[in-house]
Amino acid sequence: MDQNQLIERIVAEVVARMGGARTPSGSAGVLEPAAHSVSAAPAMGPADLARYMDHTMLRPEAATAAFDKLCQEAVQYHFFAVCVNSCRVAQVARKLQGTDVKVCSVVGFPLGAMTSRAKAFEAREAISDGASEIDMVINIGLLKSGDYHGVEEDIRAVRRATRATTILKVIIETVLLTQDEKVLACELAKKAGADFVKTSTGFLGGGATVEDISLMRRVVGRDMGVKASGGVRNYKTAVAMIGAGASRIGAQASVAIVTGADSAGS
Repeated sequence: MDQNQLIERIVAEVVARMGGARTPSGSAGVLEPAAHSVSAAPAMGPADLARYMDHTMLRPEAATAAFDKLCQEAVQYHFFAVCVNSCRVAQVARKLQGTDVKVCSVVGFPLGAMTSRAKAFEAREAISDGASEIDMVINIGLLKSGDYHGVEEDIRAVRRATRATTILKVIIETVLLTQDEKVLACELAKKAGADFVKTSTGFLGGGATVEDISLMRRVVGRDMGVKASGGVRNYKTAVAMIGAGASRIGAQASVAIVTGADSAGS
């Protein structure tokens, strides 16, 4: 079976499972835009969003004091987790000890282009330092090259490096993908045993959209989480993402979101 046949088969299986349809042109593997309904979002005020939030600080120039503040805000507003680069995990784990705020570390961030062994090692180090959730970036180049086995094995390498209680989220970087590639990336993450699929790193342009969240939810079903990350800066956008199927929101602007204020931050 050649690459095009494989894509066609996988996408057809997913579309059939979702009850979706191809474009009228019948072009291979191209999906119609996913249907979505913002009205499906539960009625909630800004403060109700706190338990959806991964309060995030991934900027390379962020100083130590910024992470102390990140943790203080997470405890104050009862966010679900903080999300940081792996070198900051030990610091935030100490600050959050004795609270119910989880520690999340990104792995292979932001390009996903390092070896699977390197990603697995980073994941193990982060878990040892106190992370209970890992957000890994897929190997986008392998996906673009049609090496789906390589993409799946890359995810599996990190999955094997985690503990049974560790939540694994897979960042697929939607802004760089076609509709078919988004479907394939979600399917591969699901097949490899991930717990979530996540839209974006926020470092390569674009970000979460309602359409992408809806598509990702349709692909993975209700057994996996979907995390909207990148460009979610206010309450209205966050609620729209939840209405489209997001079960977690990653944002630096978490405080603005849960207080109902707009923010220009990322």
